[in-house]
Amino acid sequence: MEPSQMNLSHAILGHGDYDSDFSDDETSKKSDGERNRNEDALLTKPFQKEKQSKVAHRQVAADEWDREEARNRRFHLIAMDAYARHKKLVNDYILFYGGKKEDFKRSGANDKTDLDIVRENHRFLWREEDEVDMTWEKRLSKKYYDKLFKEYCIADLTKYKENKFGFRWRHEKEVISGKGQFFCGSKHCNEKEGLKSWEVNFGYIEHGEKKNALVKLRLCPECSYKLNFHHRRKEVKPQKKRASSEQSSEVLKSKKSRLSSQKHKSTKKKKHKEQAEESDDSDKGSSNSDDRDGPSDSDYWKGPVQETEEKTREEEFDEYFQDLFL
Repeated sequence: MEPSQMNLSHAILGHGDYDSDFSDDETSKKSDGERNRNEDALLTKPFQKEKQSKVAHRQVAADEWDREEARNRRFHLIAMDAYARHKKLVNDYILFYGGKKEDFKRSGANDKTDLDIVRENHRFLWREEDEVDMTWEKRLSKKYYDKLFKEYCIADLTKYKENKFGFRWRHEKEVISGKGQFFCGSKHCNEKEGLKSWEVNFGYIEHGEKKNALVKLRLCPECSYKLNFHHRRKEVKPQKKRASSEQSSEVLKSKKSRLSSQKHKSTKKKKHKEQAEESDDSDKGSSNSDDRDGPSDSDYWKGPVQETEEKTREEEFDEYFQDLFL
């Protein structure tokens, strides 16, 4: 082999005169990497774990991703209110399992309000027998019944020609406004002139049982005609208590007159004794003075002394309200 060819082969194998501009960079990078490794080896502690140089398994990454996703979902659910959370769960259920939103709507056919319960368990008059087995529905109806005012009734006279009437008790607003007492007790009438009080034997059917109740009404002349269209009811007139008060006052007066007559007799006897003992002049003077001071003998024979009886405060109130509350 010729020497020129050998030099050429050595130049090719040893890269000869062919140099690269990046050769210095590569060598410097390699030297820097080795230097860093040496420094890391010097700085590592005996209890320190080795750095994970390998890529994690796919299952580990999937579990970590699921855990992070669940954490985010729980955070969003806690931030929602109850209705938004329920709506989201229903939408997710329909999305994954299929169906319609109408399937989740609750049927309101059997729903009842407090007014419906009161209407079902209401009684015109509550008795002791009705309060034996009290459910919460009956207790609610009884509580409403206790709030009603049961002195006068409100009447519905629309079917008076068929001899059918409806009666109910008054509530608080009607009592305050005077409906049924100072105004006509008919449901559709507000007349306040010429009112009359009527007592009606109200017969009604309640929970399949026929019952009767004696009720009181205040009606105007026109509504009174409707009430008495088939037969006349009993009119309640103001019963004044003067008869009973007069009887009691007469008894008291008779007792007082007896006591006063006895006292007068005893005083007469004493006076006659004194007149017999004293002289005529003194008797005349004393008799004249006694006649001037007290009543004469003729006045005693006219009758018992009439005394004016003072009325108490309660009796005055009774006389004042006797025309209002018939």
